[in-house]
Amino acid sequence: MSTETRAAPLYCPYCGEEDLRPHPDAHTAWECHACARVFTVKFTGLLARGVVSR
Repeated sequence: MSTETRAAPLYCPYCGEEDLRPHPDAHTAWECHACARVFTVKFTGLLARGVVSR
């Protein structure tokens, strides 16, 4: 994923509302207009053991 695109969170992790917009001052931050919080979502990595298919 390039630095020019980002996946949008579907809902606020604090209040659960869907009224989210990118925060203008920080590239990775999102603002919730329902609860007035600004937050970031960070992908840390994949599990070493992977996913077991059945």
